[in-house]
Amino acid sequence: MGSAASPWGGNTPATAASSEIRGVWLTSNDMDVMLDRTQLIDAFSQLASLNFNTVYPMVWNSGYVLFPSTTAQKEEIQPFIRRGLQDYDVLEEVTTQAHNHGLLVMPWFEFGFMTPPTSELATNHPDWITQRQDGRQTWVGAAGEVAWLNPFKPEVQQFLLNLVAEVLNQYDVDGIQFDDHISLPVEFGYDRYTRTLYHQETGKTAPSNFRDPAWMKWRADKLTAFVGRLKQTVEAKKPGAILSIAPNPYDVAYSSYLQDWVTWVQRNLVDEIVIQIYRHEMPAFLAQLDRPEVKATRQKIPTGVGVLTGLRTTPVPISFIQQKVQAARSRGLGVSFFYYESLWETTAESPADRLLG
Repeated sequence: MGSAASPWGGNTPATAASSEIRGVWLTSNDMDVMLDRTQLIDAFSQLASLNFNTVYPMVWNSGYVLFPSTTAQKEEIQPFIRRGLQDYDVLEEVTTQAHNHGLLVMPWFEFGFMTPPTSELATNHPDWITQRQDGRQTWVGAAGEVAWLNPFKPEVQQFLLNLVAEVLNQYDVDGIQFDDHISLPVEFGYDRYTRTLYHQETGKTAPSNFRDPAWMKWRADKLTAFVGRLKQTVEAKKPGAILSIAPNPYDVAYSSYLQDWVTWVQRNLVDEIVIQIYRHEMPAFLAQLDRPEVKATRQKIPTGVGVLTGLRTTPVPISFIQQKVQAARSRGLGVSFFYYESLWETTAESPADRLLG
């Protein structure tokens, strides 16, 4: 697309040594870029010229992985291996092209504990699926109707840890990322296994009120323990690799998803936080930037905010994106854009106007 002004403002060269997060997510909507080497080369050349320093390519989505996985083969959950149009390993090529331009690569396990209810993973392992109090096993969100793997079952935890270990063993990546789906909606956890475990450990019956403080804390603490195992796996497989988490703002993360990421930061279980602050009005966005837990996290580890650059049905003007970037950077916060394609496309503005905005 040619030369363009940096969306960051000022001279901030892309470098792995920088602690400021200047990233972008490569989602399932960006598969055409990741699956064509020519487009991929052009994409990373452009990102480097615009002073980005990190990419988060999706590798775990809808019950499938983007790389050859013995774990997936063993569980018989994936009858195919996705390859690039020029017959290449997609994650290897993404990593090579990113490193050629000095960008960090953090494979993104987007679905976390989620899986579609019709996926091979769900149908092969019905005992891995948790449920609501009324027995329903599905939940509707941005990804559509999904089921939730029980994050408290050892075999579920080991499954995800094995996927992470494979990525770190097979690829020269700089870390890995999970997001708001390394969690559990607060309504869930009423399967027999979890209720029995809760009774064994507390002597109490799981309360009908899914927001009961003790019941919430017990489940949140179990998730925290899993993140500790995740951190140990990352360190063991690749010392120095980054464990990045992209949660919702804390009030929503804990109260709705039992995701106690403030404790994760306090206990040194994560190395980077990118908070998804997808607010449609600046006052609400600024209020989240100034939250005390955001300020405290910024003092401890590299911290950024997720900025929505648009969805296919909801474009975001480049001027609004710039306001958010400037507000975040003025507070010492990095930024990651969701997502690559919507930086330049799916908007009434031309790609040239978006680039030069």
